[in-house]
Amino acid sequence: MIIKEADDKKPAIQTLQALLSRPDCGTDTRKRIEQEIRNIQAGIRGEEEAAYEMRVHWGESKNWMVIHDLRIEVSGLVAQIDHLLINRFMEIWVCESKHFSEGIAINEHGEFAAFFGSKPYGVPSPIEQNAKHILILRKLFDSGTVKLPTRLGFTIKPDLKSLVLVSKGARISRPKAKIDGLEAIIKNDQVFKYIDKSIDQNNNPLLMAKIIGQDTLEALAREIARLHKPIAFDWTAKFGLPKETPVPPAAKPGPVSAAPKAEAAVEAPAPESAKPAAAEEKPKQKLICHACGASVGYNVAKFCWFNKPKFGGNIYCMDCQKTVSAA
Repeated sequence: MIIKEADDKKPAIQTLQALLSRPDCGTDTRKRIEQEIRNIQAGIRGEEEAAYEMRVHWGESKNWMVIHDLRIEVSGLVAQIDHLLINRFMEIWVCESKHFSEGIAINEHGEFAAFFGSKPYGVPSPIEQNAKHILILRKLFDSGTVKLPTRLGFTIKPDLKSLVLVSKGARISRPKAKIDGLEAIIKNDQVFKYIDKSIDQNNNPLLMAKIIGQDTLEALAREIARLHKPIAFDWTAKFGLPKETPVPPAAKPGPVSAAPKAEAAVEAPAPESAKPAAAEEKPKQKLICHACGASVGYNVAKFCWFNKPKFGGNIYCMDCQKTVSAA
């Protein structure tokens, strides 16, 4: 039964790809980031290949519990475990998954080399790496953080076993000298046969005495999985980049200047066409009565203009208008 799937690695790849687009990412830093992306992608492929084999053989079994991608912290120590396989015999197979697309070679001193473009380069020993994982797991179980099953008042402690899983298409060059732990380096497609054979060869009667129930096995596996502590890796710090992306000089905003003081508004003279036209333009010349010579206002004189046949076109004051007749 699959208790925990692997964590999603895509956000980490997206973050690294974003770092490649930064203007302050130099050539050397860019190469290191690109290599980190390749390492993560290769790790994903290796883990997925191993996880597939485990799902085929134990995915539906209640006698086996599978935990992928487990990160635990014990007394300041950290173990990043690719796969845990737990069975009812209280055997825990700790699996370290390696992709190594072109294979690995081990010399008589137990030193490991991988290949890139057919050229070897040194890599840390996955046997020693997994031995540290087992040591930290043992500390975890000894601390009492995980409640282990008991029988007749005695605690049943798990038997921790190591496996290093290599891509099924990779080559493994082994030395002629006998090296401890080397037999535990196998290909992904051999994991079921290797474990099955190991159980058959173990004729220890105490193995049957340690067998636990399916429900107890599942409860133990889920308790272990709950201890998983994922970490958000600080990629910018790893590659020596500042937290904030620097702004190019051309794009930097200039200093904020004080707003210019508002000047007193001066109303521009309206154009002639915009001036309101007077209803009727008053004449500027002085109006004189034609009969008596008195001054005549416009409002009086207009009756003379409007009634030209009567006044003969002349202007008369109000009194004269009453007596005059057209010439």
